[in-house]
Amino acid sequence: MAWLADRLRGNGRIAAGLLLNLLVSSCIVFLNKWIYVHHGFPNMSLTLVHFVVTWLGLYLCQKLDIFAPKSLPLSKLLLLALSFCGFVVFTNLSLQNNTIGTYQLAKAMTTPVIIVIQTLCYKKTFSVKVQLTLIPITFGVILNSYYDVKFNFLGMLFAALGVLVTSLYQVWVGAKQHELQVNSMQLLYYQAPMSSAVLLVVMPFFEPLMVLLSGVIAFMVNLSIYWIIGNTSPVTYNMFGHFKFCITLFGGYVLFKDPLSVNQGLGMLCTLFGILAYTHFKLSEQEGSKSKLAQRP
Repeated sequence: MAWLADRLRGNGRIAAGLLLNLLVSSCIVFLNKWIYVHHGFPNMSLTLVHFVVTWLGLYLCQKLDIFAPKSLPLSKLLLLALSFCGFVVFTNLSLQNNTIGTYQLAKAMTTPVIIVIQTLCYKKTFSVKVQLTLIPITFGVILNSYYDVKFNFLGMLFAALGVLVTSLYQVWVGAKQHELQVNSMQLLYYQAPMSSAVLLVVMPFFEPLMVLLSGVIAFMVNLSIYWIIGNTSPVTYNMFGHFKFCITLFGGYVLFKDPLSVNQGLGMLCTLFGILAYTHFKLSEQEGSKSKLAQRP
């Protein structure tokens, strides 16, 4: 019974981490969009605020003995730090230049790109059923983008770059945690200040309170991303992100009056169908693998 109690506690911790990420990730989309719309705050400066507040939050956690820093070779973190900068900067630029619906739907392409990266670079295999689910996801994103009444080339360029860099970043986060044998806090403790140094530009002398609040929430987003990937996988994190997908789409239409055409709606439904099919097949395969392992003598 002890193993069952430990398993329930472990599942409870993962559920709590997923819920925290759901709340703060949805909140930061709306908050950052509000900052861009009402204050026109510079993207790079906002990103730097996020990185600095993330490191300060980790420094406070370390002083409270929540985790113990581990000495890491900075050379092995440079690529991760650069990808972190690109991940945040390009996704924020996508949010700034697109509607929330297009921004969020474009992020759904992260799952197909991660699968391509893991297949080509890490020789990981996926079933034909899982691969086929990528067709409606991709088609839905293209359909939505084509009929987006606020479509602009620059916004889609930022969205595409954001998806590519985000996919690389999420794969590398899991790989680096395994390679360096560190937890999420230990890795982010070193990586956040490195990313801040990369983005160190002239900061505005006065920043709206909402930007500071956005930075605090960014710390929680970044930490929960690392924790979820470290305790599950990049694909699991993206599957859970589809809950955020629905919440942010709805919030964009309610809070920012983002327009939605019938064809865009069809594109979103098509993408959502692909996402749900992907999730169903992956869970079925995982349950099948567990059953086979349980039947072994």
